[in-house]
Amino acid sequence: MILVNSCNFNHSSNLVLSSSTHVTTHFKSFHSQITHNKNQICGQPLKGSQYNLKKQDPFKLFQSLSSSQVESNKEEEEEAELQLVAKFKTRYNDIMIVDTAESRLLLLDSTYNIHSIFNKGEKWTGCYWDEFASLPAVVPKGPIAIFGLAGGTAAHLMLDLWPSLQLDGWEIDEILIDKARVYLGLSDLEKHTKDGGIVHVHVGDAFAASVPGGYAGIVVDLFSNGKVLPEMHECGTWLEMKDKLMPNGRIMVNCGGSDIGAPVSDESTWEQNSTIKALCQAFPGEVSWKKLVNEGENFLALTGPFPDLNTWSADLPDQLSSNVMQWKSCSPSS
Repeated sequence: MILVNSCNFNHSSNLVLSSSTHVTTHFKSFHSQITHNKNQICGQPLKGSQYNLKKQDPFKLFQSLSSSQVESNKEEEEEAELQLVAKFKTRYNDIMIVDTAESRLLLLDSTYNIHSIFNKGEKWTGCYWDEFASLPAVVPKGPIAIFGLAGGTAAHLMLDLWPSLQLDGWEIDEILIDKARVYLGLSDLEKHTKDGGIVHVHVGDAFAASVPGGYAGIVVDLFSNGKVLPEMHECGTWLEMKDKLMPNGRIMVNCGGSDIGAPVSDESTWEQNSTIKALCQAFPGEVSWKKLVNEGENFLALTGPFPDLNTWSADLPDQLSSNVMQWKSCSPSS
């Protein structure tokens, strides 16, 4: 079976609930478990000082509490704001759910990278998940799939902005989905909005997903052990996914970071990312890209003819309208 979510495959099928569930955990104790990957999101390093986030946002907690210059009284105050809600192991994942005053976080696999954020006061995250919510404005009317649903972060904002959307969310780990329903608000997305929108959750292999007539759009956010799935480096994967689209449908992909391991900078280009290279082979002349220097240092890709950025921008809320102007074509002549 192909793993189709950001998980660490583990052949043990036992579910282990931590005895520390629902107890406040000092940040340093929790932080020691993820020291080698602190300030990361899906394997990409986070630059906390570059985020436009609230004081109690978990990323800023990661940044400030790992600094030796933090005053001890401030450190103790912020340590108390982090609570371990649940920790358990499934066949596919080591899962940890952590609570802060502002957000609830889903951390997966042996790296304990952050794979979902459930904000308590608003749907915006200030991270790459927000970018996926721009996709409905440049695809035909029809169902949109999310491959790698995890806790449903992208789906929350997409339904909030586009309340009539029909979303198919695919995730490999049934127990993760059950816990996301309890702790991350996923169950709310499985109820129809007043405009008829809903998330249909599917547990299984996303690469086997299909819908009569094809998807209008597909969001791809598939990671394992902090890296995109190796299948995403293969042209054949994208040719098969292309067949899942309706006419004029598009795919938006979180492609991870640079292949060479260097931080993404203003000089970084799509040639540094193997996923985008494979996409360009499958969609010759019809791949666009952008880099998120301030949002996890990831590359994003979009298939289909290069969109009219001004029209796309005008159809989006202010938080996204300027972001779409950063898209570039992989083809110099476009």
